[in-house]
Amino acid sequence: MEISARTRFTAVFGDPVEHSLSPTMHNAAYAAAGMERAYLAFHVTAADLHDAIRALPALKIAGVNLTVPHKEAAVRLMDTLSEEALILGAVNCVINRDGELHGDNTDARGLERDLRQAGIMSGVRMVLVVGAGGAAASAVLACTRIGVTRILVCNRTIDRATNLARRLSHLGQGMNRTSLDSSGLDTLTDPNVLGHVGLMINATPIGLNNSSFAPLAYEATPADCVFYDMVYAREATPFLASARARHRRAVDGAGMLLNQGALAFELFNNISAPIAAMHRALMSALGRA
Repeated sequence: MEISARTRFTAVFGDPVEHSLSPTMHNAAYAAAGMERAYLAFHVTAADLHDAIRALPALKIAGVNLTVPHKEAAVRLMDTLSEEALILGAVNCVINRDGELHGDNTDARGLERDLRQAGIMSGVRMVLVVGAGGAAASAVLACTRIGVTRILVCNRTIDRATNLARRLSHLGQGMNRTSLDSSGLDTLTDPNVLGHVGLMINATPIGLNNSSFAPLAYEATPADCVFYDMVYAREATPFLASARARHRRAVDGAGMLLNQGALAFELFNNISAPIAAMHRALMSALGRA
């Protein structure tokens, strides 16, 4: 890729960001589409987020993705917000519209697409979501749209789980009614609860640094329970490795990354994403080609 004075940029902001494969995907998409654009990764700390976001119009950057820990903090920095960003209280996609910064969130749509494409949701009635931040909210929204019967949000700080469940409770009041409850992490060792879980989603950053997961009674889940980690990496995270050791299906967030990235590409560039090129680049980078 040759960068010139005509090249326009998109990027990802995060802390950490060195692990991100978004540049690999998006640059493969630009090459496939023959576009004179490039996608970069910037290590932006929480203290620098305001200045980094506000620099986008001056630098003519078309848009940026946001990852940990910026999604919730970015909400107050936007000029306008999509309905989805308002529902989730988090932004993962900032679009520069001629100097006006519009915040959107493609996480729930990306996760929903991946869950459907992977055939994970067939017969699933109860979902357990670990975490209570922006990623957890996206998981709740995706599973509500799919129409599961019950979602249980578990978090180390029970108040945060309760607040998330209360804030999103209206999502389950449509045609496919979904009950939304909350609890602490002690639920992860309760066989009376785990015996009904068809899908468990890790919506925390645990695994990015290969740290151990919370105590979890994997063997108490049904044999067909699926474990889904919104984190992606070349090697299985502790959450997924332990599930596989108990002969449970384990899926990481690579498919979610691909689908939310394709949606972001379309928002940044106003053309359909060459998703096949993005998929090939991502799978190659993860050693799965």
